[in-house]
Amino acid sequence: MPRLMNCPKFIRNARRTAGLLVFLSLSLWLLLPPAAPAAANTWNSTGSLAAARANHTATLLGNGKVLVVGGCDGSGNYLASAELYDPAARTWSPTGSLVTPRADHTATLLPNGQVLAAGGDNSSGYLNSAELYDPASGQWIATASMDTVRAYHTATLMPNGRVVVAGGYNSSAGYLSSAEIYHYPSGTWFPIGDMAAARDRHTATLLDNGNVLVAGGSGSSGSLNSGEIYNGMVWNNAGSPLCYARSDHTATLLPNGNVALAGGFNSSGCVSGEFYFPAEGIFGPLGPGYPAAFHTATLLPNGLVLLAGGYNTGCLAIAYLFDSAKAPLWNTASTASLGNARYGHTATLLWSGQVLVAGGYGSSGSALNSAELFTSSVLGCWTPAGATANAWYGHTATLLANGKVLVAGGACFDDSGNWFNESNTAKLYDPVTGTWAATGPMITLRAFHTATLLANGKVLVAGGYGSTGIYLASAELYDPAAGTWTAAGSMSIARYGHTATRLSNGKVLVVGGNQSSLAELYDPAAGSWSSAGSLHYGYRIKHTATLLPSGKVLVAGGSGNLQSELYDPATGSWSNGGNMVNSPSGHTATLLPNGKVLVAGDSYGAPGPNRAELYDPAKGTWTATATMTSGRAYYTATLLPNGKVLAAGGYTGSSYLKSAELYDAVRQTWTATGTLVTARTLHTATLLPNGKVLAVGGYTGNFYTNSTEIYNPAPANRLSPGIFELLLQQ
Repeated sequence: MPRLMNCPKFIRNARRTAGLLVFLSLSLWLLLPPAAPAAANTWNSTGSLAAARANHTATLLGNGKVLVVGGCDGSGNYLASAELYDPAARTWSPTGSLVTPRADHTATLLPNGQVLAAGGDNSSGYLNSAELYDPASGQWIATASMDTVRAYHTATLMPNGRVVVAGGYNSSAGYLSSAEIYHYPSGTWFPIGDMAAARDRHTATLLDNGNVLVAGGSGSSGSLNSGEIYNGMVWNNAGSPLCYARSDHTATLLPNGNVALAGGFNSSGCVSGEFYFPAEGIFGPLGPGYPAAFHTATLLPNGLVLLAGGYNTGCLAIAYLFDSAKAPLWNTASTASLGNARYGHTATLLWSGQVLVAGGYGSSGSALNSAELFTSSVLGCWTPAGATANAWYGHTATLLANGKVLVAGGACFDDSGNWFNESNTAKLYDPVTGTWAATGPMITLRAFHTATLLANGKVLVAGGYGSTGIYLASAELYDPAAGTWTAAGSMSIARYGHTATRLSNGKVLVVGGNQSSLAELYDPAAGSWSSAGSLHYGYRIKHTATLLPSGKVLVAGGSGNLQSELYDPATGSWSNGGNMVNSPSGHTATLLPNGKVLVAGDSYGAPGPNRAELYDPAKGTWTATATMTSGRAYYTATLLPNGKVLAAGGYTGSSYLKSAELYDAVRQTWTATGTLVTARTLHTATLLPNGKVLAVGGYTGNFYTNSTEIYNPAPANRLSPGIFELLLQQ
């Protein structure tokens, strides 16, 4: 009989379940020749843990480090020690020890950045104690104890910051149906209604609608095929039963909102995979699945799920990538094997997109102190998204109300390399199908124009550079319903390098461009243009304009201007916005979740290209923030769903950039992320409804490109500490 776990209570619990250790041989599916692994999907060893451990927890902290806590050392000893992994240095260092040694517990990152460790077991028995880790001090302090002693339970952070603990096992009550909530920030527990089934070693998954799905697990009669939903108030049946009874499996929330259940076992051995469809409330089969239990499943930024290690008839080093986009087939492809076969380990997605696997039990049954990193072929999250019919730059990209992206105009080459000069071409990108389709052409050939989505769903295109070498005053409207363009009058001044901002009242403010200090407004209701006064500080070109939460518009930089200014739609007047730290041009401006504005980049050369600063509307002041990792101008900046800002591509000195980086507004730091497939500047970047970013076209230094690519952000924690802190700053 193989030794699955060396913690005494695991062995005792394992013997409770009929057939728990009765594993079948690997399925025929596993014996079929696997797909050839991608060369870039590799595992590499990283620094070793100070202590061999299994049945521990690993938590990604708000500073990007990983906190590993407790567990068993493989000789029946329970650990109080904790250690930190630093992804930058790839080293481990000790941190404060737990108040109480524990294994088979849970660890939950709270909105304030602390970590809640709850329950578990040790040599004294099962635990109801809980404690908090403070990353600032590196110390643990006791917090209120749970109402129920439990191990092998689940803990789920809800959108409101509370933690739902469900199920588990203890020696007096056996399998538990009870559930309770840790109330953050009061630090107290209170019970909630019981689940219909008593269970341990189940999964709990926070769904997109804020509900928690509990699935499978082990009960007094063996592995369970039931699922339940907690909606914040009561428990309800999840709908149809699971296709297979299972415990010690994984459940992964996919980008489309469905849940993939993989691996696990019942009395017949390891079981096939299945989906849970929250909209329909049903479980459905998902092919042969993953032939192991006690493995890990990690959603990668590219939407694939990395399944690694586990136990079947022995300890496994296998790893598979599951492509949910190709469901209902399981569509796994084997990738490079782990350096060490292991089960009962942890897997943590790092900010870099790499996956840190640490500890667990090895083939000999002893706990491991080794750790390794999985580096995906799409590290950094950029993947090709096909090509458009035209190579272009100086175009616009607008997310329509129907979820499609309208790309219009620009200076183009066709796919045969013929120069088209300025273009009136318009195309639609459908993120659902990943395809491009033609739509009606613009009335006028133009590049470096503006495009603004109106409240009525139409798109206003204004100004730009025309085919005869002149600046344009004309404007036109795109109607997505009809796929056609109609004239929208003309501005009072021809403009190029201007900005267009939709105001809270639905009008569009156009500012600067060419050599004009005049601003004007477009009124969609009247279909007419009117004056919006003059800028205080002369003309601006290649500046930015940002709509603030107050409804005012911040105009910054351009043409060497150090002064910023504000437009107030309520009074129709301009006022001083304060002196900037720098006087950028070719920069970007991004409204952050805390209401501040990040201005970064510059086209004026050293030391400007990597400078960044913050505008605080509440104080009307500018302050410097951390400089970018790379100087860049004429790049794109996109606010991601996780609250970070993605800066991609651009130009610096004589270099066209493939690099990209992320700005963390809480910590005011920049960190590199994966590089673009194609170096590009003067491209567009559009945040899609699925949270991904579409980059289109641009200039590469040698030619104008028709390539497109998709950035897949790291999954954001529901109410992650960074977002929470930003909200508190408001």
